[in-house]
Amino acid sequence: MEIAIYQIDAFTSRLFAGNPAAVCPLERWLPDEVMQAIAAENNLAETAFFVPKDGDAGRAAFGLRWFTPTVEVPLCGHATLATGFVIATILAPGTENMRFETRSGPLEVTRRGDLFVLDFPARPPEPVATPPALSAALGLAPREVLAASSYLAVFADEAEVAALAPDMAAIAALDRDGVIATAAGREVDFVSRYFAPAAGIPEDPVTGSAHCILTPYWAKRLGRSSLHARQISTRGGELFCEDHGARVTIAGRAVRYLEGRIFV
Repeated sequence: MEIAIYQIDAFTSRLFAGNPAAVCPLERWLPDEVMQAIAAENNLAETAFFVPKDGDAGRAAFGLRWFTPTVEVPLCGHATLATGFVIATILAPGTENMRFETRSGPLEVTRRGDLFVLDFPARPPEPVATPPALSAALGLAPREVLAASSYLAVFADEAEVAALAPDMAAIAALDRDGVIATAAGREVDFVSRYFAPAAGIPEDPVTGSAHCILTPYWAKRLGRSSLHARQISTRGGELFCEDHGARVTIAGRAVRYLEGRIFV
């Protein structure tokens, strides 16, 4: 069997930045173990697989799943953006509205010029006591800690977030999916970094799903719904976020790096 594969840099307008994701169009789902093996072989933060479904109201519809090199995950932003990019610019140019059925429910992607807008569920974090192991793992005590599926560690400024050198084994031993470090930005509304070594991702270059947590936090703190964000990993990425209560929209750009064939 031959499977098409595309590698897309998401949440960036230039190559060699943003978050790379592999995207594999399928006619039908492969066995889970085969998809996991392909993701492990790709060795990217995420590999997305999608299959066509019947559309409605002018929207192309697909089933969508995401795999890290070690596990299937319930939600992934950058690989969803990459999938929308592949559909709308390569496989079916001109497509503007896409609907994906996922483990996190229906997700929509809308193309607006060179931006791809993700409609995702909001995950507002709740304040929690700072676990001693968290501060030790990060090497610096945050000013505030909240939690949803991941810990949200809030620091004094962008420089503190940029300087973090976490103990990844200690991060992996925590009782959440990962740790988001954030602070107000110098040139944007807020910055972040995301660490998820337990899922095979020591530091994710740009994390759309983390902004389901970050957006409601910063919208409430700054008192406005539209936010400009930057993830300050080594590769870096840019996101445009809006808080809509139960939902958030996260927009970004993408560029194609490679395409090829997988033989299984």
